[in-house]
Amino acid sequence: MPAGPAAKVAIVGAGPAGLMAAEVISQAGIAATVYDAMPSAGRKFLMAGKGGMNITHAEAFDVFLSRYGARRAELEPMLHAFTPDDLRAWVKELGIDTFVGSSGRVFPTEMKAAPLLRAWLHRLRSNGVQFRMRHRWLGWADGALRFATPDDERLIRADAMVLALGGGSWPQLGSTGAWTEILAERGIGLSPLRPANCGFEVHWSDVFRQRCAGQPLKSVVATFRNDQGETFSQQGELTVADYGLEGGLIYALSAPLRDAIAAAGSATLWLDLLPDRSPENIAERLAKPRGKDSLSNYLRKRLAIDGVKTLLLREALPAAELNDSVKLAAALKALPIVLHRPRPIAEVISSAGGVEFAELDQNLMLRKLPGTFCAGEMLDWEAPTGGYLLTACLASGRMAGLGVVGWLRS
Repeated sequence: MPAGPAAKVAIVGAGPAGLMAAEVISQAGIAATVYDAMPSAGRKFLMAGKGGMNITHAEAFDVFLSRYGARRAELEPMLHAFTPDDLRAWVKELGIDTFVGSSGRVFPTEMKAAPLLRAWLHRLRSNGVQFRMRHRWLGWADGALRFATPDDERLIRADAMVLALGGGSWPQLGSTGAWTEILAERGIGLSPLRPANCGFEVHWSDVFRQRCAGQPLKSVVATFRNDQGETFSQQGELTVADYGLEGGLIYALSAPLRDAIAAAGSATLWLDLLPDRSPENIAERLAKPRGKDSLSNYLRKRLAIDGVKTLLLREALPAAELNDSVKLAAALKALPIVLHRPRPIAEVISSAGGVEFAELDQNLMLRKLPGTFCAGEMLDWEAPTGGYLLTACLASGRMAGLGVVGWLRS
């Protein structure tokens, strides 16, 4: 197998994982060409950075690793080889300073993705990386890679390739999941693509939906218990959507909620609307008779609850419980909200599922397709928002790039 400039490597996918693979390969002096179906590189990367480019997280490394849940063991070697600190140093090399926010999330100083992507693409091109946009991968034909272009189909021959085609979320930006059919035809084991970091549908009444859609539910604790007795609980903020609930808090719990709904048809999320008050304090404050006060005025005066939280209580509880101070006090600490389904994969932040790790060697090469490596969100893992997604995509792209270099030189 040729190595050095004589070798040609095709990277399919111009997202973070593919670009990182191209960087590692080109730095080894091997010719690398990036192909992508979209008109420009890094479209989902830019979209993810619109609200502030969260590149990684500064928490203790062992806690950081725990965020990858069931796939921690598979991702840990990659993340040890490219840690959050390494990522920040890499960003610094591109001329971009970073800072740690109050939540521990790490951002570029300008909070934007575009300057980082521009600097990165400039460095890649300086290293000799070629880009072929509007090239949609169709699979293989006669040992060559088959691409659809605006003009016609093209066959590209390469000595090795990296597939970094993303998952199934935001297909308008390029992650269509169409590659699953291509790999399945080659006998590659795949876990079905499923929504992750997603909102969930609730059967709101029309009145509640019209009055509350778009309103934030601030400072609440959400708790979920699955059939295996595991409890998942986190404090944060939710947003009432016309379809149900969305926001960082429910995104963090989306994996167990999604799996429970798939198994049972629905899942109950318990909301503590007053996490800073004890059950005893709430019961004591509600023990005073309401008198002529409306429920809204009573809750506002006794517990400083108003607005969307009061309306949510009315939505979730029958009138008898709203008028029973004991049951109302209990509901304020554990209000049940029934979730019926996650939002469609096309509109969620990320996806779970993909190429099973059993199909890959330690360098992310497909055992059944020597010379073909996989990286990024098309692998079977998921993580919450907070910089974990991008860090693992970059780390896996780096691992795949090193795998290509080693395989070509062996």
